[in-house]
Amino acid sequence: MATADFDVITMGRTGVDIYPLDHGIGLEDVKTFEKFLGGSATNVAVAAARHGRRAALITRVGHDPFGRYVRREAARLGVDPAYITEIGMPGPPTPVTFCEVFPPDDFPLYFYRYPTAPDLLIEPAELPMDAIRACGVFWSTVTGLSQEPSRQAHFAAWQARERRTHTVLDLDYRPMFWSDPRAAHEQVAQALEHVTVAVGNREECAVAVDETEPQRAVDALLAHGLDLAVVKQGPKGVLAATRDERVEVPPFPVDVVNGLGAGDAFGGALVHGLLSDWDLRTTIEFANVAGAIVAGRLECSTAMPTSSEVRNALASRAEAASGATGGAH
Repeated sequence: MATADFDVITMGRTGVDIYPLDHGIGLEDVKTFEKFLGGSATNVAVAAARHGRRAALITRVGHDPFGRYVRREAARLGVDPAYITEIGMPGPPTPVTFCEVFPPDDFPLYFYRYPTAPDLLIEPAELPMDAIRACGVFWSTVTGLSQEPSRQAHFAAWQARERRTHTVLDLDYRPMFWSDPRAAHEQVAQALEHVTVAVGNREECAVAVDETEPQRAVDALLAHGLDLAVVKQGPKGVLAATRDERVEVPPFPVDVVNGLGAGDAFGGALVHGLLSDWDLRTTIEFANVAGAIVAGRLECSTAMPTSSEVRNALASRAEAASGATGGAH
């Protein structure tokens, strides 16, 4: 695939999710697990591919069976593996992540990435700079700023990108990867000067811009020169703001099975909406429903919905609202 052919390139975390098939109990009591492709940047690439977007992922894996699985599964799910490179021996292994499933809102994560992970060993010299410049959306996450040489590689990519439209930072803050929140804040503050879109939840906004109240958080993000700021509010829906417009959409009701993949599904759908040049409300409503659909499923990558699934869910909500309104007359 030629470098100019990618709609979206994501950069950052990858690995294998080992999720329990026994729910409502701790890992010490689980007897059956299933493995899935995982990692936030990886899931966003898969989610965008499910909407027909030509996606690639910049990451690294270990010289091991799980590394081979990541490359093979990414390709199977529509993500070009050309930039998934292998760390030579005796480098760190491809990481695995376990979770516990206590619906509707408790999903503890256990990352096995010690003392580092291959995706934090991305080097600036190995980056496909022409592809990064040319792609429609370049998506990266705060996790990639937590260690060197990944941190340097991210800033090198942004410098090459020159703050082109749709340069996205996922505020994806994971406290176990950082010495303390202030260290993350310092890196995010610098990163926000290089991107055009920021996406995060209220807790992540607190780390990024010292604000948890959504309206103040989007103000603080936009003050960095962004084109778009998105704050996910969980059961209160999503707030999105540009310099000229603010949109708030309500949550989409779903029976939650595992909420861990919802944000990445939102991200991939957001990518699709941005590339489609939809208006802000249409984009955020579409992304919000995509996230809700995945919250109703166990896995992350293979749970990502197609555009038709999202449209059907949107249509069903519209029909339900119309019926409720009709019944009120």
